[in-house]
Amino acid sequence: MTQPNVVAAHTRAGVRTLALNRPERLNAANDALLLALKAELRAADADHAVRVVVITGAGRGFCAGQDLGDVSGRGGTFSEHLNATYNPLIRAIRGLSKPVITAVNGVAAGAGASLALSGDIRLWAQSASLIEVFSNIGLVPDCGSTWFLPRLVGYHRAFEMMALAGRVRADDALRLGLCEQVFPDDTFGQDVQAYAERLAERPANALKLTKQALNAAMTGTLDEALDQEAALQQLAGEHWEHEEGVTAFKEKRPAHFVRDAL
Repeated sequence: MTQPNVVAAHTRAGVRTLALNRPERLNAANDALLLALKAELRAADADHAVRVVVITGAGRGFCAGQDLGDVSGRGGTFSEHLNATYNPLIRAIRGLSKPVITAVNGVAAGAGASLALSGDIRLWAQSASLIEVFSNIGLVPDCGSTWFLPRLVGYHRAFEMMALAGRVRADDALRLGLCEQVFPDDTFGQDVQAYAERLAERPANALKLTKQALNAAMTGTLDEALDQEAALQQLAGEHWEHEEGVTAFKEKRPAHFVRDAL
């Protein structure tokens, strides 16, 4: 069972919000938090009432990265730790059949920066910031940062951010493409919920297949993307969402894509 002291979860209007809940540590990640978050993602993926997942942080931070006190002095290697905790979590986010919003409400540093970048949509509060802090302690960016960041800002900008460990604030993040929207701090929770509810009203099956297509296209060729699109379009065209969308268009009314079963 998920430990409520490390991940606080609630569902409203089809939106499952998962809040990292170690505010006294700026939500720095320990094993319990990472494993609980992965378990919550799996549960959300299996719940037909959940159409969108939001990952955010409690208090004034999103995630300050690895809690170094949690790993100090214990056995095991760096790679063993990553393969047991962070890497399965990032794979779960990218493989989830539902859209994942990372709602960055404060600092996202180190592994927390990777987590912030891993969502399908990234929403930031005005006071949020991102720091690829690894080089400050003589380490290499991990948890997917070397994959996400250069695809967003290019190799050279990514290298500079990682080498100098500079802080990127919300306005620059929006300009660089690290987030899709920036909202005021005092209305951030409400703005994220409203955005997520809009997304939850969209065709869930079509979005699932779109995410699948985009994930594959990120590492594939044009020919592979064309073949994948054709196969997934067949699946989408056979789903009731397509019939509803066409019928709504003909009847000049909004389409209704929310039903008990997907």
